[in-house]
Amino acid sequence: MSHPLRQEFPLLASCVYLNSNSTGAVPRGAQAVLERYWDTLRSWRDDVWHGWHEELDAYVSTLERFIGAAPGSVVTDANLSTLLSRVASCLTFRSPRNRVVITDREFPTIPFVWQAQRRLGAEVDIVGDGGPVIDQAELERRIDERTLVVCVPHASFSSGATLDLASLVRRAREVGALVIVDAFQSVGVMPLDVTALGVDFVLGGSHKWMCGVGTAFLYVRPELADGLEPTATGWQAGEHALSFQPATAWAPGAQRFAGGTPFPLSALISRVGLDLLAGVGIEAIRAHSLAATGRILDRAAAAGIPAVSPHGPDRGGVVCLDVPDGEAVKHRLAKRNLICSWRGYLRIGPHIYNTLDEIDEFMDAVEQEWHR
Repeated sequence: MSHPLRQEFPLLASCVYLNSNSTGAVPRGAQAVLERYWDTLRSWRDDVWHGWHEELDAYVSTLERFIGAAPGSVVTDANLSTLLSRVASCLTFRSPRNRVVITDREFPTIPFVWQAQRRLGAEVDIVGDGGPVIDQAELERRIDERTLVVCVPHASFSSGATLDLASLVRRAREVGALVIVDAFQSVGVMPLDVTALGVDFVLGGSHKWMCGVGTAFLYVRPELADGLEPTATGWQAGEHALSFQPATAWAPGAQRFAGGTPFPLSALISRVGLDLLAGVGIEAIRAHSLAATGRILDRAAAAGIPAVSPHGPDRGGVVCLDVPDGEAVKHRLAKRNLICSWRGYLRIGPHIYNTLDEIDEFMDAVEQEWHR
């Protein structure tokens, strides 16, 4: 049985799309946004910026409610790399508290940004043994009084393994370390209440589970924000930026992590998908995700196909299967209009708009490949 939301996504009429962990389907409502934007571009448009800023603010407000964040604690920009670099630019890496603890299950952005801080005194400690599951006990053991920052994924992009963020935050608080969470692979498919967790920073984006395009966000814990001054910055991080006068102070809250002139189109499109998901509710989305990924895991186990993703309810939204010649398998499946992705493993990411019948059709084809 399909969710009523399914009819909002034209892509689903042309294929079995199980790739939301990579790029989510975009709803048909985006077309009206694009047409309205073109109408603006083809005419005199200086005065439209006031309206664009109002719409950007409305998108941020919806984001804040979606992740349980206080008003004024979220800012958006083009990508996670930009926002994480601004966070890093606030920090002073002074021994003995100069250590950054990360895992080996990160998207390449994370280690690259932190390795770049080494010339400023950062010491990067990478936890992991190369396996698909993060050893939480070892991760927490490595967090000590030398740790300035812990930067971890909520769910790994390469395996779907998740972390117990509440436990991690407690450990970091014991030693006075900051916690940064990369939620790009979880927000939109897993519940996330940033206020309840007490986490310091959360980063995520729209183009995967959130059914948008080209927009990332940063949450900053309100009690922390006003004491931070990023050196990587832009004019919209200043107080009263839209007065177009030289800034004499930082903007309050997360806005001090803004950059230069924003590109509004991606946020306007992404708001369409976010509004749809917010209307469904994250608990319903999560329940469907667990049912769909559970069907994949059950089918894989019955066929003897190794799954590297967790089998318990702590798994994220993606299931990763270890199949021989997986990248070639992905391409052969795509020729049959069965869409997934490959990042060392075959990654299958069903969303609220997918059906269990689609899961079975896809897994029938995977089994055929397994016995090829």
